[in-house]
Amino acid sequence: MSALATISLAALALPAALLGAAHISTRKMASEAEDLVPPVGQFHQTPHGRIHYVEMGQKDAQPLVLIHGLSGQLQHFTYALAGQLAKDFHVIALDRPGCGYSTRNSDTLARLPCQAAMIQEVLDAKGIEAPVLVGHSLGGAVSLAMALASPAKIRGLALLAPLTHPSEGGSDVFKGLIVNSPMMRRLMAHTVAVPAAKKTADAVLTQVFAPETCPDDFLDRAGGVLGLRPQSFIAASADATLLYPAITEQAARYARDLRTPGAVLFGADDVLLSAEENGRAMEAFGLGCRIEPGLGHMLPITQAALCEEFIRATVADLPK
Repeated sequence: MSALATISLAALALPAALLGAAHISTRKMASEAEDLVPPVGQFHQTPHGRIHYVEMGQKDAQPLVLIHGLSGQLQHFTYALAGQLAKDFHVIALDRPGCGYSTRNSDTLARLPCQAAMIQEVLDAKGIEAPVLVGHSLGGAVSLAMALASPAKIRGLALLAPLTHPSEGGSDVFKGLIVNSPMMRRLMAHTVAVPAAKKTADAVLTQVFAPETCPDDFLDRAGGVLGLRPQSFIAASADATLLYPAITEQAARYARDLRTPGAVLFGADDVLLSAEENGRAMEAFGLGCRIEPGLGHMLPITQAALCEEFIRATVADLPK
């Protein structure tokens, strides 16, 4: 998550001179962000965009594909979790289409089936067979979309605080990302969104991590500073804006079409997604659910050891 979600359309009423100054400030912050957190992996070109990923571990081991959430990047997993998993698994952590250093050719590719198809294309091209998908937050929704689209290709699901169902209200953190016009989305991204995000970052990160604490090195080691770039706002806004009706349509398919085994891990005190509505509800579709007291939403960063134990146990329980 990032403070980008708090930007308001009302900010576009600023005079042209102030917008110009904001544009210059935005370019400077974006350059500084990329200097602090440069790309760390490899790139795979697809017809719809370029996917940035890192590969760790033994290539003949069980593949784990790590898919991050809204306004995130692969560093959410390399922060503490991926290296531990790589001791026994073939780990592929990627930037979702449009996020981090990945790209997508159109905002419409933010739709869940489109993101699922782009990631599956990369896995197919690399010869990755029967992976277990580890999806966090929105990455959980993308993982489920992949399982629904290609059930024969996905061995299992180990989902961390996943988005699985539509929510009537949704978190206030996301509401400022809903921008229906692609042109307005880009105007905001290159002027007011990034300066506003920087100004409110501390407050928003406090909310996103609650009741746990955001680590001091989140901006660099977890790549959070990459959110201070125009393309990050564009991607997060498109993800949030085009989430519906895709998530509603997807949830309606679980009873009929979800056949991939696995499990879900949630923090009981997650303030962004309901553990009952997005976690416990998946038990009806064959996914076990574990809810841990006192924990929040950013589990791959705050609870890496717990996530590792959960993923290992989930893989061990999958049919051979």
